[in-house]
Amino acid sequence: MARKISYKQAINEALDLEMRRDPTVIVLGEDIVGGAGAPGEIDAWGGVLGVTKGLHAKHGNRLMDTPLSESAYIGAAIGAAACGMRPVAELMFLDFMGVCFDQILNQAAKFKYMFGGKAKTPVVIRAMVGAGFRAAAQHSQMLTPMFTHVPGLKVVCPSNAYDAKGLLIQSIRDDDPVIFCEHKALYGAECDVPEESYAIPFAEANIVREGKDVTIVSYGLTVHRALDAAEKLAKSGVQAEVIDLRTLSPIDWDTVVESVENTGRLVVVDEANPRCSIASDVASYVAQNAFGALKAAPQMVTAPHTPVPFSPVLEDLYIPSADAIAAAVNKTTARALAA
Repeated sequence: MARKISYKQAINEALDLEMRRDPTVIVLGEDIVGGAGAPGEIDAWGGVLGVTKGLHAKHGNRLMDTPLSESAYIGAAIGAAACGMRPVAELMFLDFMGVCFDQILNQAAKFKYMFGGKAKTPVVIRAMVGAGFRAAAQHSQMLTPMFTHVPGLKVVCPSNAYDAKGLLIQSIRDDDPVIFCEHKALYGAECDVPEESYAIPFAEANIVREGKDVTIVSYGLTVHRALDAAEKLAKSGVQAEVIDLRTLSPIDWDTVVESVENTGRLVVVDEANPRCSIASDVASYVAQNAFGALKAAPQMVTAPHTPVPFSPVLEDLYIPSADAIAAAVNKTTARALAA
């Protein structure tokens, strides 16, 4: 039975269901239980934004508060995964991942290949991403492309509560390390989510709006901006198809290419900086594999190549807007409309 719950509640529910199902699932991170001085497990904080609130009361010491050392507890989670557990580590912000690069890039991502496929590293690293929360340059980045570049890692970035629950369950059950990216601006967004457990397979993009004139590809928060742009474009007679990638590594290339072959046009929307981004990756892949179908050059709508500004006015301009997406679409259709 489905009911409306938030993105944050969906993540909490996925963790609860998997901890009930599998005793090897553990959760660790900074203040996920309550931290020093918390009034008790019922009122425990549940992380910086309360995503794990209430889980300690249900699952006890399978949730562990860690010291403020990301490199230490991410390393501990990877070691636990190598020894048969299924840890879910909460790294408050993906921005903090820099101090964990050796553990993730040189250890977790490599074990399967170094040991001939015999080693499993079923660790999930949950982290907040993205701007729009007035959290300044060091807590607002979209660093997903750094991890899609690394063989051996899977990267997930859901755009809604339904996907957040199903993709997190899939991530916990997967035998490879997964970077699970949660856009902080979406935590309060609600949609219909089934009460029961379900898993969404990786590399299955979701066509969230059908159209025949242009393909808009995005993920995370900017899927909603793309849908807003599609509504505006429809008023001028342009029918945009919007694809939510859901997973960034692996990517569902078949759905993207099939859509572009039908529409002949591509706009990729990405909150990350433009260089070496998901947007540039998708545009490049389509140019190489569906060039003959293109009626116009692919367009990218991204954040500028700058740090995220703290000024609210500038931060709002930093994130790709519906107007910017519509303008990029109009650029791809201008020649056809003029004719």
